Amino acid sequence: MRNHIWSGKCPRCHKGDIFKYPLSQLTRFAAMNKECPVCGAPFVPEPGFYYGAMFISYTFTVAIMVAVWLVLYVFVNPSDWVYGLALVLGAALFSPISFRLSRVLWLYWFGGHKHNS
Repeated sequence: MRNHIWSGKCPRCHKGDIFKYPLSQLTRFAAMNKECPVCGAPFVPEPGFYYGAMFISYTFTVAIMVAVWLVLYVFVNPSDWVYGLALVLGAALFSPISFRLSRVLWLYWFGGHKHNS
């Protein structure tokens, strides 16, 4: 199942894509299908459903910032402005991945879908 989460596949059939476009299209990384193109499972069960995914995304961002800070502190020990720039760039570069992964996890955990075998 881990591979289905990383690739953004439907929690019910594990075949349909949750997102309309690949992550490489950065201007459209947030565009989601309303339902699974394969099995028809709804990806937006109710209005405001993904509000909770924001907390997962926040956790990912904090983890990324801590990792960037730790790597810089241990290996480089730069000045304060370099820390600030690296933290902002790290968070910005990983935000599309964090956004998608947090929504997929939220849908898998709380979307109410059972896998059809």
